[in-house]
Amino acid sequence: MTMANRRVVVTGMGAVTPFGVSVDPFWDGLIEGRSGILPISLFDSTGHSVRIAGEVRDFNPTEFLDPKTVKRLDRYAQFALVACDEAVKYSCLELDREDTYRVEVIIGSGIGGIHELEQQHTRLLNKGPGKVSAFTIPRLMLNAASGNISMVYGLRGNSVAVASACASATHAMGQAIWHIRRGQADVVITGGSEAAVTPLAIAAFASMKALSSHNEEPTLASRPFDRDRDGFVLSEGAGVLIFEELEHAKQRDAPILAEVIGFAATSDADHLTQPSEHGEGAAEAMSRAIVDAGVSTDDVDYINAHGTATPLGDVAETRAIKRVFGSSVGKLVVSSTKSVVGHLLGASGGVELIATIRAIQNSVIPPTINLDNPDERCDLDYCPNTARNRNIDVAMSNSFGFGGHNACVVVRRFS
Repeated sequence: MTMANRRVVVTGMGAVTPFGVSVDPFWDGLIEGRSGILPISLFDSTGHSVRIAGEVRDFNPTEFLDPKTVKRLDRYAQFALVACDEAVKYSCLELDREDTYRVEVIIGSGIGGIHELEQQHTRLLNKGPGKVSAFTIPRLMLNAASGNISMVYGLRGNSVAVASACASATHAMGQAIWHIRRGQADVVITGGSEAAVTPLAIAAFASMKALSSHNEEPTLASRPFDRDRDGFVLSEGAGVLIFEELEHAKQRDAPILAEVIGFAATSDADHLTQPSEHGEGAAEAMSRAIVDAGVSTDDVDYINAHGTATPLGDVAETRAIKRVFGSSVGKLVVSSTKSVVGHLLGASGGVELIATIRAIQNSVIPPTINLDNPDERCDLDYCPNTARNRNIDVAMSNSFGFGGHNACVVVRRFS
């Protein structure tokens, strides 16, 4: 087999979301259209203009990880390890029987250990330099998730972090695809993790006018493509997947959930926080991903949209999709799972690819909830409010991030 013919499949998935730990409750919440957005409980949000978020509630890391491991991890890295554990078990990987130099870890995060950063800064101000924890740097590092996963499982292949804001997990998965295709790895643990529901992050995003301030009715706050949308809802969690070379997976009789057939990434080179008005960069990323996948626009049945519910972003993404799909756009169904779970920043691409794969497996499209008054500029089929039965053979997941980062993954039903 030539390197060009090395195919990439997904053999495991793990999730930590506002619906709890595991892929199943996440998927159930999506299909039921049950919002995971509630008032903030992780800190006293009195005085904040935004007091809602998608939290992973009642999360006790010691239920999943040993206390010594928990002690050295920020919340975002805890999420990553817990999601990884589910994904590895799902895939039936016996890592102690693998060539550990052929197993990589590539995890994305937009912000990393901000919980630790804020807590230790408070200690510095209140108690002085001598009281700052020796674990501060190892906990807040953006590569702490990938590094700790490699240590816990004894993996000696390439282990890196990827940071491209809200496109981080999708860029991480793109690297995983490339590394398997070119023969650098047989297995890559990939995806993203984020835990940025903190006083500073909420205040900072609110100051940018990026967040919804629909505090009185949290479940209605995330409204992608609706004319009454007023920003995204900040959430936390992780989505981790096992990408594997097809023949390697077959040899060990692994469960094959889907095939990853395309990836592309571009930059807007326009504005640090605003999308390009007409979505040129996003459109180019989608077009290139479709070409890389070896399919046509007619073949794509479903897009899991970036769909953050920001006034500019939703319009730009709609324009980009129309630009790419042209006359094929009428048969296309698009939805934003952020309407249900909010925006997990650098982890979004991971959990959204999991949702996309489950949609293919179950022939069900998760809805865009709270889409009651469509914006006339957002005129695609967004599967409003109710899940829809639909055969899906090929699907795309979009991620766009501050900095003008655009990344798209294409997957298909494996047969």
